[in-house]
Amino acid sequence: MENQKLDYSIVCSVYNEAEGIEAFYGALKAVLDGMPEHGEVLFVNDGSNDGTLEILRRIADADARVRVLSFARNFGHEAAMIAGIDYSRGDFVICMDSDLQHPPTLITEMVGKAREGFDVINMVRTDRLDATRGHKLRSRLFYKFSNLISDIHLQENASDFFLISRPVANVLKRDYRERTRFLRGIVQLVGFSHTTLEYVAPARVAGKSKYSFGKLLGTSFTALSSFSKMPLRLGIFAGIIFGIISLLLIIYSLVMWVMNTPVSGYTTIVVFLSAFASLQFFLIGLIGQYVGYIFDEVKGRPIYVVQEIIEHEGQES
Repeated sequence: MENQKLDYSIVCSVYNEAEGIEAFYGALKAVLDGMPEHGEVLFVNDGSNDGTLEILRRIADADARVRVLSFARNFGHEAAMIAGIDYSRGDFVICMDSDLQHPPTLITEMVGKAREGFDVINMVRTDRLDATRGHKLRSRLFYKFSNLISDIHLQENASDFFLISRPVANVLKRDYRERTRFLRGIVQLVGFSHTTLEYVAPARVAGKSKYSFGKLLGTSFTALSSFSKMPLRLGIFAGIIFGIISLLLIIYSLVMWVMNTPVSGYTTIVVFLSAFASLQFFLIGLIGQYVGYIFDEVKGRPIYVVQEIIEHEGQES
């Protein structure tokens, strides 16, 4: 398949999916077997430690369309998708998760839209069958808040399920190499002709979500800091607000002094200083996060490290 022209590459990020990866591959294979186009499937093993890699070896050995990139350790979902895009060879690249919450049956529709001339196809989730009300509310608030303070508008409920053309993939490989990134936002930022398709995310077939609440918070801040400098401007706004409050307190205290009814200042001072100190530490933390991202970029360490590439012929590199 090395010299064969490939119409598409399907990039699947995999991390500890031993319970469900065979079901996912079965559903994906059923779709690809019915497609006239020639393509490849690129599984990116993101440092799994539950037997996932052994299953992927068997799949790659049985299907010439499958290649497996195995990371030296866990680098994260975003790094896995970037690696898949870097190693892809198709005219179109489809990124998706391997837990069947990104339905493989939609691939034919996505490729059809790409054939119409669209370079970016964002899959917008209208519902998620296994999501709680709290999760749906957090997702909705995240996009509302992001669009409120961001320099660009993010498609609400856009997911890591998307298609990009080869020109877009080449731009991502060459120019968008941040160590800290929010890929679904970058795909919308890069430009080119784009459209959206809607889908309902089914429940996971096995296992559980790898995103804890802490990881979701981290991802949210990564997304906000990637597309907006507004958090850094909070210090200016906070300074103005506290300056106004201080001025009002000075005027009030002077008026009370002139009227010979001095104000007892203990409570006022304690409340004011406590609020001011809390805000200061919050802003220092925000600045520290941005400085940390800058530090990561300056170090220039690799986004990911591929330990081996597994292909049908059994040749590993």
